[in-house]
Amino acid sequence: EVVLEAVKQDCFLLKYASENLMKDKEFVLEAVNLYGYALQFAAAEIKNDKEVVMTAVGCAGYALRFASENIKKDKEVVLKAVKENGYTLRFASENLTKDKDVVLEAVKESGCALIYVSESLKNDKEVVLEAVRRNGEAIKYASEELKKDKEVISAAVKRKEKKNS
Repeated sequence: EVVLEAVKQDCFLLKYASENLMKDKEFVLEAVNLYGYALQFAAAEIKNDKEVVMTAVGCAGYALRFASENIKKDKEVVLKAVKENGYTLRFASENLTKDKDVVLEAVKESGCALIYVSESLKNDKEVVLEAVRRNGEAIKYASEELKKDKEVISAAVKRKEKKNS
């Protein structure tokens, strides 16, 4: 309890917690529920625990960065992370950057997450339109072909006009 109270004040105090404490699933669950980034201090086996990582990314999508490589392949975990922060797509497995469901959620949250999308989906009109509707600047990450598409250009310009008005 004392350690959790300290974590409420400063999550980075966890780096001084004992190895045994950082292997304790219940303790780490409480910590990541307070501060998702606390996952970075967890033991390797805890970073591979889906329940813990789901809690962490629900609090802070960017916590996906600290999950095990195995968990970064889990579509459910990555979807939760990108819904909270689209840019976390950069930490997902390569296969999930090619998954249209995951990519659409990422660009819905942050249009410029398009930068982390597979090349094939940067040429997918639905994905690119969603991205530029969120952020007109995202057009710079689209395929060369879609950068010339009238509908895509129009959506990007409209978004930029809304942003500037």
